[in-house]
Amino acid sequence: MANCPECEAAIDVGDDTEEGQRLECPDCGAQLEVVNTNPLELDVVSTGEEGEEEGTW
Repeated sequence: MANCPECEAAIDVGDDTEEGQRLECPDCGAQLEVVNTNPLELDVVSTGEEGEEEGTW
């Protein structure tokens, strides 16, 4: 279980989650990536908007 960094919704990602895996928050629709599995940590996937650099993935 982890929390969405955008809306803080609890997200059950399952036991077989791996770093780099991408998923969508069921509450706010944010695109998320697993950045750490122990402890489980999610980060918002960069879309290249709002001055962010593209091509970092």
